[in-house]
Amino acid sequence: MSLSTTATPPQAVPKVRAQTGSRKANSSVHDAREKLNYRSGSSPEFDHELLMMFVKNELGASLTIPLLAVIIAIAAMFWSPADKVIIWLSSVFIAKGILLTLCRQFSKAPVAEVNLLEWRSKLTAAEFLYGVTWAGVAFLAMTNEDPSAHMFIFASMIVIISMRVMFASTVMPIVYAGTIPMTAALVLRFIMLDAAFYWALAFMAVGVHVYFIFLMRGVNSTVITMLKYRAEKDSLIGELEQAKSFSDEARHRAEAANVAKSRFLATMSHELRTPLNAILGFSEVMKSEILGSHSNPTYKEYANDIHESGQHLLNLINEILDLSRIEAGRYELNEEAIALIDVADDCHRLLKIRAEKKGLKIQHAFAPDLAELWADERAVRQVCLNLLSNAIKFTPSGGTITLTAGNTTDGGQYLSIKDTGPGIPEDEIPRVLKSFGQGSLAHETAEGGTGLGLPIVMGLIELHGGSFNLKSKLRQGTEVITTFPRKRVMQALPRLAEPGEAKPEVERQPGYQPSWKRVGRHTA
Repeated sequence: MSLSTTATPPQAVPKVRAQTGSRKANSSVHDAREKLNYRSGSSPEFDHELLMMFVKNELGASLTIPLLAVIIAIAAMFWSPADKVIIWLSSVFIAKGILLTLCRQFSKAPVAEVNLLEWRSKLTAAEFLYGVTWAGVAFLAMTNEDPSAHMFIFASMIVIISMRVMFASTVMPIVYAGTIPMTAALVLRFIMLDAAFYWALAFMAVGVHVYFIFLMRGVNSTVITMLKYRAEKDSLIGELEQAKSFSDEARHRAEAANVAKSRFLATMSHELRTPLNAILGFSEVMKSEILGSHSNPTYKEYANDIHESGQHLLNLINEILDLSRIEAGRYELNEEAIALIDVADDCHRLLKIRAEKKGLKIQHAFAPDLAELWADERAVRQVCLNLLSNAIKFTPSGGTITLTAGNTTDGGQYLSIKDTGPGIPEDEIPRVLKSFGQGSLAHETAEGGTGLGLPIVMGLIELHGGSFNLKSKLRQGTEVITTFPRKRVMQALPRLAEPGEAKPEVERQPGYQPSWKRVGRHTA
């Protein structure tokens, strides 16, 4: 018996990772939206966080209030018996120990296993016990007639109440449970003293307590608002992560598709060009009757049709490959100094016979003394040939094509081809500029085409940093303007003076700088 293992294909790994990231992002978005949709502002997630804030406050200041209790106990011994003070201090420590133990247990408990209602009740009860033990200080030195003892107890209790409301401000039930016993004990002490001054202190204690509660409710509302904002931030982060996972997945698919396209084009290029060479070669031999004339003249016409069809297919393959290289960013420019007018004039001569056979007239208007361009001559020639071929194909017999080259207002150069063809409806121009796109009216009247000429022209012009502009009106013709930027226009160096010859006037002027030192210009 043989065992076989199945390995995960490499292309499936990004997809698995994207799906995992998507699930995490969806979970994060779901949790954050549950927090935002809970209208009371105290959802289960918020309740746990609020309780955790109270627990962290208690654990972080575990020694602060017990130390204060020791100080108060030492001071109270001046007015109260030491045994009573020690009993009170011990009860405070015991209650504090119970509260800290519960806080530690809560902080270590897993969130998923926490019963919030049960833990809130436990912590509230522990805080109530702690408040009751602190309330016991109000009954120390009750029989002492020294006013300073009563004022000390009043001040100490107010300080303790203020500290407790701050520590427990995130959970208002705990605030009430811990501070009401202390305030009630303080009020009871002063009422039992049966003096107007102490009654005023009792009313003051109640007023201070109410004021503290009012402040803490505001703090509690602020904390809940902060948690809501944090939940909203988490929601946005989750959505961004989800969008990123979708984007990564789409990018991986696009990369895989691009690799597949490249392989397909490479295979197609090899597999189609090999038989095309034979088709074009043999059809050329048969058409030219190099090995002897045909017994039937129709065979010569068939050979010519085969040759033209093969040539058309080869041109289509070349255009597809050029466009794919441009889109993939693999088209390399072999830049050199070229004359735009010379390139345009060569293209005019190449296509002049074809235009005349169709009854078209090509006019040209070139600006004199046009400076050279730093560009890829093959690419510029292809731009001009594609635009002229389109104009010839889509212009009916008797029409005129105008070829223009000149300087732009910003120092660049442009090449314009304008025809008197059927034009392109305005709503069809975006379709014409896409690969394999053609206008409806032009499609009916043209000699035929692949729809790749203009996209290739646009790609080549963009590689040179230039711009492409197509203007057309229905039944009024079309004009295509390609512009090369100023940085590609070369400035010729001035003639060097011969030995013993005086420098030209321009070089003798103050502040003259040779052109090769001028920033942002090519030199030739």
